Amino acid sequence: MTATRTPLTAPRRTVPRAAALLSTAALALTACGPGGADTGTVAAGPAPGAAIPTTDVVSAVRTDPAVAALLPAAVRARGTLALASSVGTPPGATYLPDGKTLAGQDIDFADAVGKVLGLRLTREVASFEAILPALGSGRYDVGTGNFGVTDERRKTLDFVTYVNDGQGFAARRDSPLKKVTALTQLCGLTVATGAGTTFETTLEKNRHLCRDAGKQPYDVKTYADQGALWISLQQGRSDVVMSTINGLRYAVRQQPGLRFLNEFKRLDVGFAFKKGTPLAPAFRAAVNHLKQDGTYDRILKKWGTGPSALATSRISPPELH
Repeated sequence: MTATRTPLTAPRRTVPRAAALLSTAALALTACGPGGADTGTVAAGPAPGAAIPTTDVVSAVRTDPAVAALLPAAVRARGTLALASSVGTPPGATYLPDGKTLAGQDIDFADAVGKVLGLRLTREVASFEAILPALGSGRYDVGTGNFGVTDERRKTLDFVTYVNDGQGFAARRDSPLKKVTALTQLCGLTVATGAGTTFETTLEKNRHLCRDAGKQPYDVKTYADQGALWISLQQGRSDVVMSTINGLRYAVRQQPGLRFLNEFKRLDVGFAFKKGTPLAPAFRAAVNHLKQDGTYDRILKKWGTGPSALATSRISPPELH
């Protein structure tokens, strides 16, 4: 059996263009409660006129029996895996204008890996902050959401890397900020970021740097809804956004009056699993198979993320410093 791109039905809402054209693969616009997927999931699709690539780069992928043989026998026999996907905006994962069909770099990579492994992925949309704990409980087999591989996360989870992304900043064009090389440059400012992310962790962990320097600490505002995050920047309620490098670059191309400041820190991004998963060797081999047959490069080209290419997929590598 092969992986399929699963249409997911959800009610739609109207959002301002600036909000709908945001960007961060890593962050969720949906919620997943402890009892199951939220039936009130909101599909924040692109605004009219927003160009979401729809080139098919996955359907030609074929199962590799040697790679599939690395899967546990029980998984091969079952032929399915439960996948949790965090949905935000391009290039990570978003809804097409129909409000049902998912598209994005994370979607393409998961579907392509599923095809190499000969598995059908049963995809459920879940919030970014809900996926990692749910993997530990066994609710899902694998999760995607532009999950950066950090030393802290490696203590309780396993990862199989497929791209390199990381942390960056964006601001309005009238901002005096040109490049953020130290968090003390943010002292006294309001920083918007996604809830439950490595960005929030980095900001909270280092908030003391401003106090240590005798400066007013920066204020951190977190958002689960990325539309609200970008509106806060556009309307001046926040001064700067910290998010994924790829997501920020995409967002500022779509939204007038904003600019990407700089890359702050690079992180490998991977499929997330419960610690000790037997699935990791097969997923790593599948990603490397996609590199060999050219599908990997076609996915990155489609989403404009060529600089995020990895030389090879790895299992839970040390955090990049």
